[in-house]
Amino acid sequence: MQALFGQLLVGLINGSFYAMLSLGLAIIFGLLGITNIAQGAFYMLGGFTTWMLFRWAGIGYFWALLLVPVIVGLVGAAIEKTLLRRVYNLDHMYGLLLTFGIMMFIQGMFVYFFATAGRPYAVPPELGGAYNLGFMFLPKYRGWVVLASVVFCFATWFAIEKTSLGRTLRAATENPTLTRAFGVNVPGLMTVGFGIGVALAGAAGVLAAPIYPVSPLMGADLIIVVFAVVVVGGMGSILGSIVTSMMLGLLEGLTKVVYPQGSNMVIFVIMFVVLLIRPAGLFGRER
Repeated sequence: MQALFGQLLVGLINGSFYAMLSLGLAIIFGLLGITNIAQGAFYMLGGFTTWMLFRWAGIGYFWALLLVPVIVGLVGAAIEKTLLRRVYNLDHMYGLLLTFGIMMFIQGMFVYFFATAGRPYAVPPELGGAYNLGFMFLPKYRGWVVLASVVFCFATWFAIEKTSLGRTLRAATENPTLTRAFGVNVPGLMTVGFGIGVALAGAAGVLAAPIYPVSPLMGADLIIVVFAVVVVGGMGSILGSIVTSMMLGLLEGLTKVVYPQGSNMVIFVIMFVVLLIRPAGLFGRER
């Protein structure tokens, strides 16, 4: 039972990272129609910025959790204004190829300056230790990761679905001409939408830094799984991204107990089955 609950906890933590990255992907695709392959690079940028702030400026974890999403979001906004804006009216393949090139550039730049070795980042002292739940020990930091990711995801969902900013963003996406006629700065809204999407990846990088070694390649493998999660949940579905990420994370952890050899492929098997039965995804809209 200890092994079971331990692996379910690992799966829930992985699901938390999947949720934040896939939520950012869903926002960017739903608002801009861009399949952002570079999301993993922004996740890595969040982790590395956290490490650099501590190493070079002495800025600790909690300040980094506030600053890094803003920094990564501003980098993303600059990339949207200078590069992505040029491909909005072209075929979706151009956006996919452009973000793939951005990913390779960011990743290659960090490999050039820092090589591929991982760098450790210590768990903050306030979140050290563990809780004895009787049936297992719960590390405080891992519990914090799950809680923080839920807060980030809920706050983003609320901002997009329940606020005037979110309603304006959706209106600008569905009918930009009419929205512009009401005096709304549509290009500026698109920049904000992309910045929010990549800021979530940056925040996930901060949460991941004390768990996984900070490396230029830390987002390369994760983004493949995240895209599978997005496909299962439904491209552009915000709620689908959150719910599906947690479900698949738990399923991945359960598979590690029952059939460890299949834990790395269970999400892709689920994706294959969902695409056969419901190509739009579990929460996506059929067209």
